[in-house]
Amino acid sequence: MEEVTVRYQSIEVRKLTPAIGAEIFGVDLGKPLGNQQFQEVHDALMENLVIFFRDQQMTHEQHKDFGRRFGKLHIHPSSTNENADHPEILVIKADENSKYVAGEEWHSDVSCDAEPPMGSILYMKELPPDGGGNTLFASMYRAWETLSPAVQRLCEGLTAIHDGAQVYGGRFGRKPKEGTSFPRNEHPVVRTHPVTGRKALYVNRNFTTHIVGLKKNESDAILEMLYRHCEVPEFQCRFAWQPNSVAFWDNRSAMHHAMWDYFPNKRLGYRVTVAGDKPFHRA
Repeated sequence: MEEVTVRYQSIEVRKLTPAIGAEIFGVDLGKPLGNQQFQEVHDALMENLVIFFRDQQMTHEQHKDFGRRFGKLHIHPSSTNENADHPEILVIKADENSKYVAGEEWHSDVSCDAEPPMGSILYMKELPPDGGGNTLFASMYRAWETLSPAVQRLCEGLTAIHDGAQVYGGRFGRKPKEGTSFPRNEHPVVRTHPVTGRKALYVNRNFTTHIVGLKKNESDAILEMLYRHCEVPEFQCRFAWQPNSVAFWDNRSAMHHAMWDYFPNKRLGYRVTVAGDKPFHRA
């Protein structure tokens, strides 16, 4: 599919890399976006997969209002209701007592859901004093496009299981809400983006357990090959957070990885997640 050059009038867009990532200037996320500015922010996200904003001031309500411009808000399946008045806000924090942090493996958020989130909007408030806690993002468009044709043909016919239990129940030691279980769903290994029409690889180390219909050794070998391919630096950008920075990423076309290189220092942010739709593959 041909790349489309997007022209912006109400915002400034500075690309971080040719494949993924751009910083956006000229937007105050604490105020309602006008229709043109909303459309241009949306287009910048579609073009760059993840977009970044500096020096923002948002209340929880303003954060949620910004997210709602892009769709219904998603409630995280392992939410501990730390923010009882704002169940749509997921607290992202680590300090000297942390045994793990969210996002240490490459992943697409909550890919175990039947309808995984469209996008995530993380607003960072407190950061380590020495520059740690960056987040890496990788283009799954480029991961797909750079596979050999033979491997592409193999992958297009496959589906995989994404299971929340191994993450939320295993690593995090949490229990599902009473009377429920953590989500577990089957998705295509290659998904078609519903807006751009481009194809992206859609497996990740966090949630994907196996490829349907294959023997375990076959599934493990193919998944490990795909994971290693997805994680090469050529597909990535790296964002150095500052207090009051915002990152907005498209879970349908990008994976991300949170660096935990700042223990025992503190990192605190708040995430709003925009609901998505069921992944599909169009040949």
